[in-house]
Amino acid sequence: MNLSGKVALVTGSGRGIGKAITFKLASKGAITVVNDLSLSGAQTVVDEIKTQGGGGLAIAADVSSAADVASMVEAVIAAYGHIDILVNNAGITRDQLLLRMTDSEWDDVLNIDLRSVFLCTRAVLKHMLKERKGRIVSIASIVGLMGNAGQANYAAAKAGIVGFTRSVAKEVASRGITANAVAPGFIETDMTAKLSEKQKQDLMSRIPLGYLGTPQDVAEVVAFLASDEARYITGQVITIDGGMGGA
Repeated sequence: MNLSGKVALVTGSGRGIGKAITFKLASKGAITVVNDLSLSGAQTVVDEIKTQGGGGLAIAADVSSAADVASMVEAVIAAYGHIDILVNNAGITRDQLLLRMTDSEWDDVLNIDLRSVFLCTRAVLKHMLKERKGRIVSIASIVGLMGNAGQANYAAAKAGIVGFTRSVAKEVASRGITANAVAPGFIETDMTAKLSEKQKQDLMSRIPLGYLGTPQDVAEVVAFLASDEARYITGQVITIDGGMGGA
């Protein structure tokens, strides 16, 4: 895979899966735009990429805000003239049983996890359509396909990404643009690091491969979908869950 000369915008990429995706794309030659709520967090990632010979730009933006997204995309276009790859990665959880879930716990997750995908995709598509090419990859979740107790808000948002992705894929295919999603299972992140050893063992008992995935596992698939090698793949959802979805 060769992404030299491609400009990739990855939302929520100051840490975790987003950071791993950014590094993977950069390793394949892409110019990476790192987005995070914290400019210092985003800049730290860009600085690391530059020490490895890559190039990039740090942008602080709230991707649930239409104004912030518009400013972010304008800044990328001003700096590089085009956006070839969009990775919608930003996401949060606010876990709670439905009867105890507050309006804000529902709204916060839907705004960050789903509204942001709509806003960023719409803003970037305006430029991709002119170029008649582009790759859009959105991070869904196995929870959006299977459901999970205590995560009705998160499951709804991630299931929404699936439907959104398949619809967008049909709308833009004639312009040479692909839209796909990946649905990670349980991945080694800050969130899973907080689990007790018993909770981790319970999780792994549900995973046929018997271990948690890593951010790198997700990044590898995203990089492939962002490449020319995946030119005939669109409207798809690829699970990265160690076989859990089929268990």
